[in-house]
Amino acid sequence: MSEFKPQIFSGVQPTGNLHLGNYLGALRKFVALQEQMDCIYCVVDLHSITAQLVHDDLKSQTRSITAAYLASGIDPVKHIVFNQSAVPQHAELAWIFNCVARIGWMNRMTQFKDKAGKDRENASLGLLAYPSLMAADILVYRATHVPVGDDQKQHLELTRDIAMKFNLDFAKKIKEIGKGVDITVGDQPVHAFFPMVEPLIEGPAPRVMSLKDGSKKMSKSDPSDLSRINLTDDAETVARKIRKAKTDPDALPSEVDGLKGRPEADNLVGIFAALSDRTKADVLTEYGGQQFSQFKPALAELAVNVLSPVNAEMRRLIDDPAHIDAVLKDGSERAGAIAEKTMKDVHEIVGLL
Repeated sequence: MSEFKPQIFSGVQPTGNLHLGNYLGALRKFVALQEQMDCIYCVVDLHSITAQLVHDDLKSQTRSITAAYLASGIDPVKHIVFNQSAVPQHAELAWIFNCVARIGWMNRMTQFKDKAGKDRENASLGLLAYPSLMAADILVYRATHVPVGDDQKQHLELTRDIAMKFNLDFAKKIKEIGKGVDITVGDQPVHAFFPMVEPLIEGPAPRVMSLKDGSKKMSKSDPSDLSRINLTDDAETVARKIRKAKTDPDALPSEVDGLKGRPEADNLVGIFAALSDRTKADVLTEYGGQQFSQFKPALAELAVNVLSPVNAEMRRLIDDPAHIDAVLKDGSERAGAIAEKTMKDVHEIVGLL
């Protein structure tokens, strides 16, 4: 093998309802990536218990994320859709990576600092170590590309660090058993078992902010349901939330520079642009000078037209849990076959009987 097979991996945690930001920033891109290379899309249920161990509805949330994948257009036959905990090799490789990664690396992760807050001593070990599990999620399939947002770039760099240290620590054994690939990292030739994963950043990612506060990201953890558009919201709810979205008293500007210092206006124009596959400049060319009382109905109509088919298919799928479970079972079996082969080689490389 002269090079690693191109392979995409990504996952979504089953915590809270998916919203418009998840759809525009992740799911719609996942669908487009299917045309470029083989894709493995995971519901990362093991990650969901790192910050909160006890969930009342983890199974239903897992099915809901799966429904969102399928309703958005991900093909579970041509590609693989499964839930993480159904493939135990994720956790097994994560333990080996816990022994590869250094504590100092984990302590530098900004997301751990943010999620643990001031009481870091009371955070779970899983929360500290979960970037190691994320690395295992990707590398157990020897995936080469991961679509990432800004908040995950540091974790992807850690994945590369773990892969590189493993490759260097076991370079002699990897070459001896003939399992690696000759690659160059910087100016350094490396006989690698694990690839140096590359981030996939497909153009400017739409940054969808809260409908109640344009300075904060749209979040499924926000206590106000009016702050976000959930993928399970019906057409009437979507339109109502857009009507109630926070704005300022001025008319829309005719140029993008006029959105500076106007976070709510910038957010709504950005949402319109993303939903219509246009630029903000294009939107302002059409709607510049109009009041929000004119712009919001057009945005509501557009949002309903785009999201209604996804919403309807999600609802249909959620009402058919047996079908979702069958998709996950098939996906986990196919994913497990790949992961099992990787772990067999890892056992041989590390020296485990």
